[in-house]
Amino acid sequence: MTGWLYLHLRAMAQAIRRLATHPLGTLLSAMVVGIALSLPAAGYLLLDNVASLARGVSGTPEISLFLATEAGAAEVKAIEERLGSEAQVASYRFVSREEALRQLEQSGLGDVLGGLGSNPLPDAFVVSARGDDPGVFERLQARFREWEQVEHVQLDSAWVERLHALLGLGRSAVLLLAALLGFALVIVTFNTIRLHILTQRHEIDVSRLLGATDPFIRRPFYWFGGLQGLLGGLVALATVWLTVKALAAPVESLAVSYGAVFSLSGPDLRQGASLLAFASFLGWLGAAISVRRHLAERLR
Repeated sequence: MTGWLYLHLRAMAQAIRRLATHPLGTLLSAMVVGIALSLPAAGYLLLDNVASLARGVSGTPEISLFLATEAGAAEVKAIEERLGSEAQVASYRFVSREEALRQLEQSGLGDVLGGLGSNPLPDAFVVSARGDDPGVFERLQARFREWEQVEHVQLDSAWVERLHALLGLGRSAVLLLAALLGFALVIVTFNTIRLHILTQRHEIDVSRLLGATDPFIRRPFYWFGGLQGLLGGLVALATVWLTVKALAAPVESLAVSYGAVFSLSGPDLRQGASLLAFASFLGWLGAAISVRRHLAERLR
């Protein structure tokens, strides 16, 4: 294990020296990788912020259970107990028919309701589900409809379904963009490693004559590709972070003008680590493909 670690540390040191030998080329390659990766990273971050804004503006979706007009106190208590035992129900509140009537009167319909002989409104429960998955709301709606003394169930999740559809489309577009740009970055790393192999072909031939194995020769190139990808990931992360900082004040000012409280959030630790890991993997993959192909050609 110590020998394996030593070989990797030695290969990493060689890769770092190669990167430091050509600082301008290293910087340009990192900028190419970083700018390309910043596009899908910014798109993913934008989707997260849009989802947070939509939830804040639209509020929490709810399910309304309207009871039968003949339902008494015992039936109301029984339904309340069943709601309390539902695992997918986050919270609920009871709205009596008297309270519903008062709310309508306060909304300006008092003259219309004054002509009625009695209160036509039923008792109701307003239920909030756990999460915002449309499937949860549909399952709860179907279940509530089967309960006795429940006359009507109104599902307020149309906006949730539209939001999920739009976010799903956006995520698919971001993933497609990330795949296309990732493929392009693999090609960039492939060509970079190919040039390094061509410039060091004599050293590689001498190393083989001295008994160096293929894994020993390949290892520094793998580290070179991975470190180049990591530098590109750092550039992408810095680009996204600076973009968020530059747009934070204008976006917050726009939100205030519409009476909303909203601020852009930058990439968190998990998102940043994922971006760096993805960039390093792309660099390593391009290096691995290039090394295996061109070293194999040297053997023929």
